[in-house]
Amino acid sequence: MSTKIIKFLLVVFSVFLMNCTPKKEAIFNIEKAGSELFYYQGRTAVLNDSTAALISPGAYVASSFIGDSCEVFLKAEQQPYNYVSIELDGEYLGRIKVKSDSVKGYVFKASTSKKMHTLKVFKESEASNGTILFSGIKAEKIIFYKLPSTKYIEFIGNSITCGAASDGSVLPCEEGLYSDHQNVYFAYGPSLSRALNTNFMLSSVSGYGIYRNWNDENIEEPIMPQVYENLYLNLDNSKKYSFSYIPDIVSVCLGTNDLSEGDGLKPRLPFNKEKFVTNYINFVKTVYSYYPNTQIVLLNSPMSGAAANILLSACLKEVQSYFNENNEQQILLFEFNKAYNGGCLWHPSVSEHQEIAKELLPFFKNVLQDLE
Repeated sequence: MSTKIIKFLLVVFSVFLMNCTPKKEAIFNIEKAGSELFYYQGRTAVLNDSTAALISPGAYVASSFIGDSCEVFLKAEQQPYNYVSIELDGEYLGRIKVKSDSVKGYVFKASTSKKMHTLKVFKESEASNGTILFSGIKAEKIIFYKLPSTKYIEFIGNSITCGAASDGSVLPCEEGLYSDHQNVYFAYGPSLSRALNTNFMLSSVSGYGIYRNWNDENIEEPIMPQVYENLYLNLDNSKKYSFSYIPDIVSVCLGTNDLSEGDGLKPRLPFNKEKFVTNYINFVKTVYSYYPNTQIVLLNSPMSGAAANILLSACLKEVQSYFNENNEQQILLFEFNKAYNGGCLWHPSVSEHQEIAKELLPFFKNVLQDLE
């Protein structure tokens, strides 16, 4: 046999052996919730090395990883369940029901072939629904998450800002729990922030107002000024929010519930304009005490009818005038062109939240440009 033939057979045999050799499986590693490689946004708390709590609506944890998939470990704090939304490489993967019985792993596969991927896990309910407990992520390698933008907007508000009663896709509006119809990811604030390439936090609670709530005269239930400084947006004063992350803009959308007529069963006093304006001014002073150089934007209601919004806008203009006459920092006012009531319980629907975000976009874009 010639030397050339022998060499050829050796090459063929080597290729055969290479193809028959099993591929080395990727080794997966777990990074615990307390790792500095993760980025937390919104009202969150790292409880210990292995557990972090996502508290406020839209609060999220972000991670970058190498490999074609990852596994996220989650648990709902309160029974029976809670919701998260998942975003992988900028693609929305939908809402997932997270149960409270035990920590469970959720596997997500990347649809792109690039080496590095970015995952975000958003809490899809309000602080009162209990926290989402995040334990960590399993992947080939977790790497430090680099924030693509430092711009940041805080949205203060009520159920509208929470994206509550906007989504009847999981269950019809008349069925299920209040949280079943909540879609925070597509609420106007997060949607607007994505369009502007900014980070966001929602400091919002359904039903709350400036001096009274939708069905309570601040007798049995707190109001936004009473819970805003507390981490869990409740009356627990022992756990304060740090206010360490300074927003470029604070958007305040409150007043819909103050002007509400309630359920018609509980006693409801006539709207007190003086009390509303006074409480609103004091609340803005509180915001300024933490963010003295932040641009504040007041919104009227994207849900209320024309008559209620005329009254609300008149009140907001008084608040605006108070600060603009006494401060160098000018408060801005945005007024919606129409009411959005296509969702559950006359709230804006998911598609209407996109319309609201689109209506707000030029205004907020100009504000950010003016701040540069």
